[in-house]
Amino acid sequence: MSKSREKSFILFSLLLSVCLFLGSPKWLTLQGVTPCWSVLWLLPWALSKGRNFGLFTGLCLGLVFDSLTVSSVSQIPALTTLGYFWGVVGSKNKSIELSLNLGLLACVGTIFFGFSLWVQNCLITGIYSSAWLHSWSFHTLLSQTIITSLVAPLSTSWILLAIRRQKNSKIGHYT
Repeated sequence: MSKSREKSFILFSLLLSVCLFLGSPKWLTLQGVTPCWSVLWLLPWALSKGRNFGLFTGLCLGLVFDSLTVSSVSQIPALTTLGYFWGVVGSKNKSIELSLNLGLLACVGTIFFGFSLWVQNCLITGIYSSAWLHSWSFHTLLSQTIITSLVAPLSTSWILLAIRRQKNSKIGHYT
């Protein structure tokens, strides 16, 4: 697959992720909480492309999703950290074969992502601002972690399979 085709595939998957973020299907929610689409998009790309790509796309993805939300907290620190970490894991030349491993990585990433937003919110509004905020944040964090972990094996394995097919077609091998 050519470079332009690879770039168009990355852009198409990013636009699909943004569209799913804006209009997530109701049947794909858990108690009204949608999956963390930014984590689901970043995981396979950072695993396959490496830490520099993961860091840069985490920054770009954070900018895109921050521009779509009205909030005082930012997704950039969590996404850049996750992109770099997953890029390091992917560059160890050990391919992740099991889909459940992708679900576990998405689970850890979503917990880190949600906890990062929660800590930023506590630092901005004050830790003792209200007990309701903390119970609501814990509910959202738990629900988003569960639904993202359940969706991750399907969505990320599809993207990883497409990336592997692309790499194999460059070499001349087809799987």
